Amino acid sequence: MSRTLTEKQEKFLAVLFEEARGIPARATELAGYASGTASTTIMNTLQEEIAELTKKFIATRGPQAAFSMLDIMQNPTDLGNKEKMAAAKDLLDRAGFVKTDKVEVKADSPLFILPPKAHED
Repeated sequence: MSRTLTEKQEKFLAVLFEEARGIPARATELAGYASGTASTTIMNTLQEEIAELTKKFIATRGPQAAFSMLDIMQNPTDLGNKEKMAAAKDLLDRAGFVKTDKVEVKADSPLFILPPKAHED
């Protein structure tokens, strides 16, 4: 979405993923909004921009997650590895690096008939 944001909205988005570490109330304060301004109001207004920035944030953390997995492989007996591996896997999955299973279909004839589609009531 390409729309014009106010200076405070831009500042809110900038600090939300940095200094505020994802805490909306802190980002509201750092962006210079008046005391008592509800961060939920700002968040609702900027939903699309926040969603896009969240995707970018997760994608940029992908290499860190991959290196974390390599560290676990090199030190498999360290405490907490199971949790670190799960967190790294989840982050990579969300960034789009999901393990895919390939299914190969072979047929003698290039034509095959699929069963009828089930209808939901």
